[in-house]
Amino acid sequence: MGLERLEPVTRVANRGAMMTTAADEQARLREICECIYRAARDVRILTSINWPLSVKKQFFRHGAQQLPTVNYEPFDSEPCLHYLKKARKLLADSALDDWLSNKIDMTEKSVRLIQSRGRREFFQLSKELYGAPDTLLNDDKSTPLQLAHQFNAILDKVAHVDLGAPPEACILAETLAEAMQEAANGMFGELAPPVSVVQTLSANALAGTQRIRVRRGAHFSDLDVKQLIQHEVYVHVATGLNGLQQTTLKFLGCNSAASTKTQEGLAVFAEMITGCIDLDRMRRLADRVLAIDMAVNGADFIEVYRFFLERTDNPEQSFENARRVFRGGVISGGYPFTKDVVYIDGLLRVHNFLRALVTAGRADCLRLLFCGKLDLEDIPMLGWLSASGLCQPARFLPPWASDLRFLLCYLAYSAFLNQVHFGRIKAHYESMLRDVPMIADSGLAG
Repeated sequence: MGLERLEPVTRVANRGAMMTTAADEQARLREICECIYRAARDVRILTSINWPLSVKKQFFRHGAQQLPTVNYEPFDSEPCLHYLKKARKLLADSALDDWLSNKIDMTEKSVRLIQSRGRREFFQLSKELYGAPDTLLNDDKSTPLQLAHQFNAILDKVAHVDLGAPPEACILAETLAEAMQEAANGMFGELAPPVSVVQTLSANALAGTQRIRVRRGAHFSDLDVKQLIQHEVYVHVATGLNGLQQTTLKFLGCNSAASTKTQEGLAVFAEMITGCIDLDRMRRLADRVLAIDMAVNGADFIEVYRFFLERTDNPEQSFENARRVFRGGVISGGYPFTKDVVYIDGLLRVHNFLRALVTAGRADCLRLLFCGKLDLEDIPMLGWLSASGLCQPARFLPPWASDLRFLLCYLAYSAFLNQVHFGRIKAHYESMLRDVPMIADSGLAG
């Protein structure tokens, strides 16, 4: 477990260039990580910008014609900033220290985000942490907004297909809570967080390593239940608990804005690989990006609410979707919360990363994704730390990731398809079917 085996990552030296022992370096590293953990565990961005249930009741009491008024709970940033300052003083000169310095910077930026709730500065920090609809992705040409439009265009082309009646949302919150508790107990044993049904929750469900909450009165379909278990329990809770099991890098168990893109991308990929996602879910993910873009360009909460209402004809769901855009931001428009641009972008990043691992012969790195709440760009450093014994393997893996037989086959096939020039194939079949009449009953509905 010694740092003496980590020469490519860190050299055994302090700021004064005085030689220290490997034991001294381990102690310094652990102290830095402990400081980051103590700071990060209290930086709960989503909790700090949550709207009380009374805001929704007031909105509908006024006929959905009056902008909501939201007051946020005070946030004491001093303890967090104290630990971050202490961690900075311990930094030395190495690749590992640079990596830890970035974690400190991102945590501090998250603190500033919470401090700026309800002001214009909130939007600027949100863009820096999560991106914006017009942020260039890692292909240097696409943006989340372009992806959302492209996705919706594809979905529009299959909108005519009769999928039968939509699944009825008749499953009670209590039944969902029982299913999530059973799944959590089965995977995490005595570490499973308790699942409770609560009244004062704006979202339908919220999961963490300490507790999972489901909103009383909410109703779910059978697909919702499966999706929430895969997304919330098997990814978000699992990666959080895996991070907390780390003896040195315990901060990997804390929610982090920097890890959100990978976390949500991995969670949506889990829905995809297990067949728990449908067209409506993908449409909602794309529409969230469009809604954020509307807000950036000046649309207020009511305008965005009406946009979602036209899409769903469901007032309560439309309120929740609009709330996601404006929580923490300026409700009159122009300065929203941009977190929801990460879902489609994150899905593509995670999927492409997994495919690249297979084609590069590095499937050994696949399970590093679950060792905590991390960003894809952390993988090289975590690989070095794993080789040195400073990063423990993930203790909890979702079923689809623990049995690699299907996953590796799927990823290999997906990567193989990417080698084929789809544009010419698409043009060929479009030409072939151009004059064929639409079939009234394709049999897909049954």
